[in-house]
Amino acid sequence: MTVSDPDWPDSPLDAVDAAFAALTCGPGTMTLDLDTLGPDTGLPDGVVPLPALRDWLLRHPRAYAARDAVWRDLVRRARLDGPSWVIAAVAMAMPALRRNAGRLRVGWSGDAADLDAEILTGFLTALRDRVDLAKPAPHAALCMAAWRAGHEMLKRAGTAVPVEDVEHVTGPRTPHVPYGHPDLLVRRAARLGLIEHTDLDPYIDLRLGHRSIEPIAARLGITVDALRKRMNGIDERLADALAKGLLTSVVSPKARAYLQNQSVHRTRTRTGRVTTRPGRTAPPAAAAA
Repeated sequence: MTVSDPDWPDSPLDAVDAAFAALTCGPGTMTLDLDTLGPDTGLPDGVVPLPALRDWLLRHPRAYAARDAVWRDLVRRARLDGPSWVIAAVAMAMPALRRNAGRLRVGWSGDAADLDAEILTGFLTALRDRVDLAKPAPHAALCMAAWRAGHEMLKRAGTAVPVEDVEHVTGPRTPHVPYGHPDLLVRRAARLGLIEHTDLDPYIDLRLGHRSIEPIAARLGITVDALRKRMNGIDERLADALAKGLLTSVVSPKARAYLQNQSVHRTRTRTGRVTTRPGRTAPPAAAAA
């Protein structure tokens, strides 16, 4: 069966199930080596086909460590290893996605396939970029994103059933910065030397674009942990600079020189070429030129 076949399902969720069935039948079925997912997960041993792993997770609903380990691996593969793993990730979450669709369809008079498509879009957006694998329960975060997308569609159509406190379980949002457009603020920080030029685009993608960290780290040739540490360092420098007025006022030549010197030092440290230590004097506050 292919997408062009007349028997191809109309529902996007049914289509994913059909594609997953094709990927997991025969000798080339998709599997996970559960021994590579870390100790103390409680998972079965060895290489397990994905359909069997999905059944195991359904039979063990309180195996939280196991579910987190599996889903961190699935999300990484979906982000880095191609479309087959995207299909696999959606199919592994299909029981929860179908429950969401069934509950949201109550009172919905429109095409069920449209609602399914919205749910799938919400899941895929979170899978691609939104879910942070450093946080617990990635499966729950993905399914909540799918639910939220379907619920927003019903709200736009005027048929949504209110869900108490739904907005309080959607995770952190980008804070409103009172200093103008965040992108301009970040670029000013880069000009001052608070962000190295090689980190500017990754920082904008991650912090402002909410892109997923794994493909960016792979593109840079560094580990996810190293990139996360680098981005956290930038966060701290920006917060300190905002507190001191360095990003919102005219910066004195002395302060600018200090920041540039610190940037050179960070770059040399990163590449192992530190020869001298920068001055230890604290950076002056913003001052009129």
